[in-house]
Amino acid sequence: MALKKLRPTSPGQRFRVAPAFDEITTSTPEKSLMTSLPKSGGRNSSGKMSNRYIGGGHKTQYRIVDFKRDKAGVPATVKTIEYDPNRTARIALLSYADGEKRYIIAPAGMTVGTTVVSGTGVAPEVGNTLPLREIPLGTILHNIELQPGQGAAMARSAGTYAQLVAREERYATLKLPSGEMRMVLVTCMATVGTVSNGDHMNTRMGKAGRNRWAGRRPRVRGVAMNPVDHPMGGGEGKSSGGHPRSRNGILAKGQKTRNKNKYSENLIVSRKGKK
Repeated sequence: MALKKLRPTSPGQRFRVAPAFDEITTSTPEKSLMTSLPKSGGRNSSGKMSNRYIGGGHKTQYRIVDFKRDKAGVPATVKTIEYDPNRTARIALLSYADGEKRYIIAPAGMTVGTTVVSGTGVAPEVGNTLPLREIPLGTILHNIELQPGQGAAMARSAGTYAQLVAREERYATLKLPSGEMRMVLVTCMATVGTVSNGDHMNTRMGKAGRNRWAGRRPRVRGVAMNPVDHPMGGGEGKSSGGHPRSRNGILAKGQKTRNKNKYSENLIVSRKGKK
């Protein structure tokens, strides 16, 4: 994926860095794989605001993405590479040999006409999905299951991946970009390759209105609030606000928030940032 720097024809364009959309092959999605996506505006079932900074935004429809890849042994051809307004990665429309169509997360380098397949005994090529026990060590993966049959839960956003570094008995060890080492059952499925749209992190909105189009309302800093509204609010002039914390008083830096009794605690070999 490439980025484009626009000519400064307006203040909103001056600092904008936009995706070039070179890999997109069509602007017409598959209607049979779309469903409505209602907006809450941050309100709960009784109409009360329960989540701030949400509201507005362009109307969107949800693309039903196949995260399970459970059509084992049936080859599929990539028909289109499309933009999905609900996720950072690109999606690919697959047409299976039996006529069924499904969307998947498009890996980097996937093009129209590529043939992909899933299941056991499949070659570890980009776009193919197979169990971790059959994937060679050192392979770059995405769309990784954490429970067999659950569907992909890890490494699904733009540019993300994990590397298969070891395999022992029932578990395979994956290295994540954060440096964390994590064990996953070898019966879990994973897709070969890196998620597409890796330059997503380098884009710049250019103006506040573009965030509003995405449904994000302005976020107010805690130090700019009054003492009744936030633990960091109040003070004379531009006060620092004290130690960073959330609106509920939970420390934002240094305090551990992960539950030590979480089921996956024993599956993490080493934490991120640690050698």
